[in-house]
Amino acid sequence: MKSQIQLSSHTTQTVIPFHKPFVYTSGATFPLPRLKPVWRQIRINKLIKSKSFPGSIKAIATSDEKSTRVKAVVTVKVIAGGLLSGLGLAGGLDKITDLFGKSLLLELVSAELDPKTRLEKENIKGYASKVSQDDDEVKYECDFDVGEDFGEIGAVLVENEHHSEMHLKTIALEGLLNGNLIINCNSWVSPKSEANVGKRVFFTDKTPNGLRRLREKELAILRGNGQGERKSSDRIYDYDVYNDLDPMSETRSSDVYMPRDEAFSTVKSVTFSVSAVSSVFHALLPSLETTIIDTDLGFPYFTAIDSLFNEGVNLPPLSNKNGFLRNILPRLVKFFNDTREDLLRFETPAIIENYHDLLLPYVKKVREVKGTTLYGSRTLFFLTDEGTLRPLAIELTRPPMDRKPQWRDVFTPTWNATGSWLWRLAKAHVLAHDSGYHQLVSHWLRTHCATEPYIIAANRQLSVIHPIFRLMHPHFRYTMEINALAREALINANGIIEASFSPAKYSIELSSAAYDLQWRFDHQALPADLISRGMAVEDPTAPHGLKLTIEDYPYANDGLILWDAIKQWVTDYVQHYYPDSALVEFDKELQAWWTEIRSVGHGDKKDEPWWPKLKMVEDLIGILTTMIWVTSGHHSAVNFGQYDFAGYFPNRPTIARTNMPTEEPNDEEMKFFLAKPEVVLLKCFPSQIQATKVMAVLDVLSTHSSEEEYIGAAIEGVWADNPVIKAAFERFSGKLKELEGVIDTRNANRNLNNRSGAGVVQYELLKPFSVPGVTSMGVPNSISI
Repeated sequence: MKSQIQLSSHTTQTVIPFHKPFVYTSGATFPLPRLKPVWRQIRINKLIKSKSFPGSIKAIATSDEKSTRVKAVVTVKVIAGGLLSGLGLAGGLDKITDLFGKSLLLELVSAELDPKTRLEKENIKGYASKVSQDDDEVKYECDFDVGEDFGEIGAVLVENEHHSEMHLKTIALEGLLNGNLIINCNSWVSPKSEANVGKRVFFTDKTPNGLRRLREKELAILRGNGQGERKSSDRIYDYDVYNDLDPMSETRSSDVYMPRDEAFSTVKSVTFSVSAVSSVFHALLPSLETTIIDTDLGFPYFTAIDSLFNEGVNLPPLSNKNGFLRNILPRLVKFFNDTREDLLRFETPAIIENYHDLLLPYVKKVREVKGTTLYGSRTLFFLTDEGTLRPLAIELTRPPMDRKPQWRDVFTPTWNATGSWLWRLAKAHVLAHDSGYHQLVSHWLRTHCATEPYIIAANRQLSVIHPIFRLMHPHFRYTMEINALAREALINANGIIEASFSPAKYSIELSSAAYDLQWRFDHQALPADLISRGMAVEDPTAPHGLKLTIEDYPYANDGLILWDAIKQWVTDYVQHYYPDSALVEFDKELQAWWTEIRSVGHGDKKDEPWWPKLKMVEDLIGILTTMIWVTSGHHSAVNFGQYDFAGYFPNRPTIARTNMPTEEPNDEEMKFFLAKPEVVLLKCFPSQIQATKVMAVLDVLSTHSSEEEYIGAAIEGVWADNPVIKAAFERFSGKLKELEGVIDTRNANRNLNNRSGAGVVQYELLKPFSVPGVTSMGVPNSISI
């Protein structure tokens, strides 16, 4: 088939990490690197050491033939406190290895089979020697003389001769006729001393017949055999259920396994998993628990809640030799109050809520847990002429239980003093329900959980040179590691979620129930999501083809612009590689990826009729746009505003601890309620330790790291060499910059009452770009926190 990808005239080509060999079969091909010929007298099968580099090995042939001198320059990242840092016995041995000039064994692999034997050609081997080092990188070099009959270079094999793993950044091949070629590896390479560790393969452009064996071998490694216990150095992508939530399990390991290349970068690890999450979970929270001895203790009065923001919590001295806790987490230790917290004392706009059917089956079970309670709830709102929602009524229901009949009551706003306090209590219950649903369903289930099968299937079925893998890879960054961290400290038994949210130990079971009852892939697209929730109807004459139920709905209005921009970018990209639907239908890798997502990754729903068929170009565009929206726009909207919108917990309590006083009133309790209704409300709110824990965690989860990769901000290296894709990406990036201006204009419009006005927090969650920190804006490519 005709090639649809052309090299640019740049002197340096950049290709993506080729740590997985596959063939893209739709017809899109890449010219392989051409060798620059030189004349040299060589002898066949005689290996001698190069004088210029003590570790180099060159193949020498006896006959006169064209050959080329190719230099391989390998760049390795220096890992702080770890690999190549010079620490420990392994670090010392690695220095000795470097001294002898045999740090890395490299092998050039021909892309072609021998025309006579139809077997693989013999590889050209050489040892790379260390030539330089700075604070961030180490460089190794190796020279090769390559005969003309060797053919095009299709791959480079790498064997790590050190005693520690190394993070291979790039391999640059210099001396090629069409310019230097840079292979972006960005992969961990284990030392050969580890058991069952073979040579790693990194491909240049494509995997033709000469590389078929390597492709199949690498695929087998990535898929694994489904047996044995995973090691931290493994690169296996496979499926398993979350069966390790119980910390008392005999088989529970200390860390949740993830493929090695899914780990955080050094910067991300230092600023997030070490300094932030570990500090919160292992230092700050235990200190809070020792400070607040009574874990059930509520706030004695409302001003004490404000004091938490103004004065913070007096903690005992923390072990903090390097000062990172004080420097990285000042918001967590002191909870500095600023203008935003003052504004957040106003009620945030709500939506139409119906948690009756989902929560009612859990009421009895949850009430058996000490310190929490639950109802089935329905809340009715009135849409005013100004476009705002006014709550009219809250219905709370307790099903028949413990030989008691069903209890149900409706609460409404009123000027009556008693009714007014009952209304506040009912709102506290409903807000706790909404907070739980937000965290367990809208956030955890619909973004983190649903996306992980897409990532696993992509790595198992799509070649790294496949155009769809290239498109989706930025949107899968760090998701598996952040999910693993959540399993260790957030959703685990007795973790933050179970200890601080109303469903308690049934939280993840409730999330699973919502998956069974509510989750549909076709409803994850923003337009379909709005329609399914009754927030929009199709209207071809309206902007974006939808008429919103609430015209001033910030999430929908900003989100639809972002959705359209993503869809247009995906359309331009897909149509470039798939000009005909037949290419989609007969792309074996693509079809295997989509089949595995449906039948294995989301196997519980494999027979549902709503799964999109993958036959047409339009089908592929819709599937990819939906996935990218979920990992970028959807996740940003439900995650990065958590501290600003929910940090002041009376706005968003995560748990209701007491029943309504009217459920089973007795004279004594009713007398206390009538005398001190504010105390009853404070007892219903989260305890001091619950509120403080949640506020601390929300602060961390709302933070952008310094190396965040925002949607449309930077073009992938391989796309920059393709003028068609480069132009499409630049149009996409331009639309996102326009969206920033649109959001600023909307927030300044005083007629939009849901996003402007006195005391209203401006809606900026879908502004594409942000600086590091807690900003309530910025849309990263992926679910990275």
